[in-house]
Amino acid sequence: MQRKLTDENHGRGTGLRILLIEDQRDIAANIWDFLELRGFVMDHAADGANGLRMALEGGYDAIILDLGLPKLDGIDLCRALRRANRDTPVLMLTARDTLEDKLIGFAEGADDYVVKPFAMKELEARIRALHRRGRMQHGDRLHVADLMLDPLDYTVERAGERLTLTRAGLVLLETLMRKSPNLVRHNDLAHALWGDGAGDIATLHTHLSVLRAAIDRPFKTHLLHTVHGFGYRIAEQADG
Repeated sequence: MQRKLTDENHGRGTGLRILLIEDQRDIAANIWDFLELRGFVMDHAADGANGLRMALEGGYDAIILDLGLPKLDGIDLCRALRRANRDTPVLMLTARDTLEDKLIGFAEGADDYVVKPFAMKELEARIRALHRRGRMQHGDRLHVADLMLDPLDYTVERAGERLTLTRAGLVLLETLMRKSPNLVRHNDLAHALWGDGAGDIATLHTHLSVLRAAIDRPFKTHLLHTVHGFGYRIAEQADG
C-alpha cells in the first residue's frame, strides 16, 4: 500500500537519511516507496519553502531536489542552502534537458542530476555514489603544472588562486591527476563517479564541462584535454 506523504513525514530505519523535495505527489510517493524499501530513511517536502527549512535543519545524507517547485524554485533553494554553508549533497531532478540549465544548477551548488523520466535504480545508484564521493582518498598533494589538489581537505588551487569545484568535479579531477599525463577513458571516469551501472556519457560530459570551466577557463593555459572518442587527460600539453 502506498504511503501517504506529508511535508514532514519521518521514515524509520538505519540507512542513509534522504530529504526529497518534490511537488508532484505521484512522483514523490513512487520515489519514497522505492527508496524506503531499500533501507533509506525518507523525509519529504512538497514545496521549496518547506524544503529549504528542512534542509537547513540538517542531518541529511543527501537531498533529492526537483527544480520546478512552488513557493521557492529549486535553483533558488540550492543557492540559499550553499550560502548558508550547508554542504549536503544535492541531486537535481530536472525536465530541463539543456546544458545551460544544468550548468546553472551546478553553479548554484548542485552535485549531480537526473533527467525526467528516469529509472528508479539509476536514482538509487546516483544517491549512493553522491554519498561515497564525500570520502576521497587521503594522500599527498597532487600537482600538474600550476594546478594543485589536496585530497586531505578537498582544496584546489591554480596559480595560487583557490577554486570551487562540485563533488563530482573533485572526484573527476583527482582521478585525472592521479593518472596524469595519461589518458583516462570514459568508462573509468564514469566508474569513479557512479560505480557500476549508473550514469551515461552525456552526463559525464556535462560534469567535465563544469570542471573545465573551473580549472581552465579563467587561465591562459588549458590543462584538461579531450581525447575524442576515448576519454580525457590532465596535462600541460594535449599530446602529453
